[in-house]
Amino acid sequence: MQPAPAVTVRVPAKVNVQLAVGGPRPDGFHDLANVFLAVGLYDHVTARPADTGAPELTCEGPGSEDVPLDGTNLAARAAVILAEHHGLKPAVRLHIAKDIPVAGGMAGGSADAAGALLACDALWGTRTPRDVLLGLCARLGSDVPFSLVGGAALGRGRGEQLTELPVGGTFHWVFALADGGLSTPAVYRECDRLRGPAPVPEPEPHPALLAALAAGDPHALAAALPHANDLQPAALSLRPPLADTLDAGLRGGALAGLVSGSGPTVAFLTADAGAARTLAGTLAASGTCRTARATTAPAPGATTIVSHA
Repeated sequence: MQPAPAVTVRVPAKVNVQLAVGGPRPDGFHDLANVFLAVGLYDHVTARPADTGAPELTCEGPGSEDVPLDGTNLAARAAVILAEHHGLKPAVRLHIAKDIPVAGGMAGGSADAAGALLACDALWGTRTPRDVLLGLCARLGSDVPFSLVGGAALGRGRGEQLTELPVGGTFHWVFALADGGLSTPAVYRECDRLRGPAPVPEPEPHPALLAALAAGDPHALAAALPHANDLQPAALSLRPPLADTLDAGLRGGALAGLVSGSGPTVAFLTADAGAARTLAGTLAASGTCRTARATTAPAPGATTIVSHA
């Protein structure tokens, strides 16, 4: 395979339709039953050749001023880890076009890492097997493997051990975007604090929720969503105004609402596309969020959309 002069990969955001969180492990992580659903908000990662021995990063789009452009960026780390695997220098220019909310609990950084892995693999012509790419994803972060896979999946362990799930139809979502982010480690710490010393049961997926996804039934899924996110009380504790956003969405006609992952984005399930458009307008005018976006799920995982000849 001839290396391509430039490659662009599209990567989706995610919503956690369930996030069951176990107690803290000795390594500081938590065992999860994490039901991922990829949604149609996308970042685009473009990889081009560079003469330097380390990745060069640029970024544009909403929230891009808060994206690190050094070696701490997950996309840069993805390029390094792939290059090391193949004995190459990570000579690449990565450009990230953001549309996934930054620090919004929708795995934007993880998506960029998955996009960088796929783009660099095509750029360098390394043809890495998919199972190896997934292993590299897991080394980068708990959400990165799902960003590569997309669709719907149950994540075990830290969330990186994936089992793909069937989805029987299209679900319509509205995401209320907050000003500023929430630190995922801080939300987990607050979750542990709120729970106190009592034993925490092993996390398990909710059978009714999995059945609703498989059936493509938004009303059945809505019935399973209340209390589906074990991190929601912690996110509300750290950011109390999110309760106003939840109330505004439910009063505006959402079938159900929940904090997305560690927040602060709030996700609302609606009956159809028209209800989603109406709710997005209602939320945007409510004063309880910065803006609101309507979209659908499931969405495909990381996908090469342009290979520039």
